Amino acid sequence: MKKTLNINIGNTIVHIEEDAYEMLTIYLNEVKQHFARSADDFEIVKDIENRIAEMFAEKLAAAQKQAISMEDVQGVMQQMGSVKDFENSEEENETPEQPFVPFSGVKKLYRDTDHGVIAGVCLGLSHYLNIDVIWIRLFALMSVFLAGGGVVAYIVLWIMVPRAQSRSEKMQMRGQETNLRGFAYSQMQPLVNQSKGFIAEAVQLLGSFLSGTGRVIFKICAALIIAFCSFFLLILIGGLAAMLGFWDSDLAHYFPVNIVNEEYLTALTFASFIIGSIPLLALILFSIRVAFNGAAINKTLSFGLLIVWLAGVVTGVFYVAKISTEFKAGAEFAQVTDLKPYKEYTVQLDRARFFTKEDSLRYRIDAKGYRGRKILQDLDDDFNMPSNHWFYIEKSEDGRTTLNQSFKARGKTFEVALKHAQDIQYGFLQEGAVLNFSSAMWFPREANWRGQEVELTLRVPVGTELKIEKGIGRYFNGFRHWGCDEDSKDNFTEWVMTVDGLKCKHEPKPEENEE
Repeated sequence: MKKTLNINIGNTIVHIEEDAYEMLTIYLNEVKQHFARSADDFEIVKDIENRIAEMFAEKLAAAQKQAISMEDVQGVMQQMGSVKDFENSEEENETPEQPFVPFSGVKKLYRDTDHGVIAGVCLGLSHYLNIDVIWIRLFALMSVFLAGGGVVAYIVLWIMVPRAQSRSEKMQMRGQETNLRGFAYSQMQPLVNQSKGFIAEAVQLLGSFLSGTGRVIFKICAALIIAFCSFFLLILIGGLAAMLGFWDSDLAHYFPVNIVNEEYLTALTFASFIIGSIPLLALILFSIRVAFNGAAINKTLSFGLLIVWLAGVVTGVFYVAKISTEFKAGAEFAQVTDLKPYKEYTVQLDRARFFTKEDSLRYRIDAKGYRGRKILQDLDDDFNMPSNHWFYIEKSEDGRTTLNQSFKARGKTFEVALKHAQDIQYGFLQEGAVLNFSSAMWFPREANWRGQEVELTLRVPVGTELKIEKGIGRYFNGFRHWGCDEDSKDNFTEWVMTVDGLKCKHEPKPEENEE
């Protein structure tokens, strides 16, 4: 039974056998003597001890034992290399023909904050992927314009990827051997030898301020960020619950949600929730970490969140692409209605709401109970369809008074688009000289919005007078009453059809010159 000791190496308590400890002490003394000539010998020896402590921990975990044996120390010495062998190799290889470059090719992903502009993410990826950092930064800049995806990815990597702090971590980041040869090379090639740039220096100055009196302000700002992100996260959760029908919501039939096919709605809802919520959650965790506890976020959790977010992005892009194909083709059909001729027409809005047979059954509308009454359309509803109503008044070339109604829609194929156009319902009614135009169009409740559009063209003979309700310009594109508003209190404007087109019946009075 061998005697064991407890030693502190690399800030780690290690159980080691007595004879193994004596061998390790001799080895470390040789290392200290070799690097004593260096100005930063303490830092180099400390990094070497940290590396040896890591190797001891790996050996104890692999063999599932409690103490380091002499065989373990010999294995570490063989892996790290001896000072004598290293000095002889250094003298032979340090020639102009054979430069001394001990790279192992095995790299670990770290953030290079010594040379980085902001957080060292791009430069760390550059080391790991062996790509010039200018291309990484160019790609990151371009991805910023892709709905802000580059910013989100940068923040996630900032949180997830650790910063290279010790010399051994910086060597592993560059693929250098973490043995005596590698440490000596890092001594000859300083790891910090470039300017950090304006942004990094500004961040460093800001950090100096925050380490003093600004720390309180920093914590307040972090608390505000956490509060706002939590608020928006709750909104997303509420939106998710509403979209899934937990509150008996009817959102699926409102624009713009009704653009999405019913079979895609659940998957796209979850994807949208993931895309929006995970960056908010990451920002909350980052603010808590930086401003309050300072503890590193679990790497497994970080990688898990990143994978879930990327899965959400891929799913969202997939379904958006599928929905986009539903607008590939367009179709249109028109119908012309002859109107009873009058010398003067009144054009006004009909605010009565259109109901299909299914709507009547759903809302329990019977002919007896609603005889002589109308259900009006909610014109102030913020979730109405886009204003795809067009209204034109033109001169009739054949002396007839007609209304041309053109119905347009889009679909995956021409046949589907034509079916969507044929499903459009629009209300128009002539009551003597009064022309009633509906304020909205309708299509079946279960149908999706596919760019449905109604274009109305009223053609009247020359000399026909029209009294047009001012509100029409609010709900229809293509017609405006501005410039023909003689009486601002009157709800109608008066027009007359001329050879040159529609003109104001009463020309605006010229302003009197002030003397």
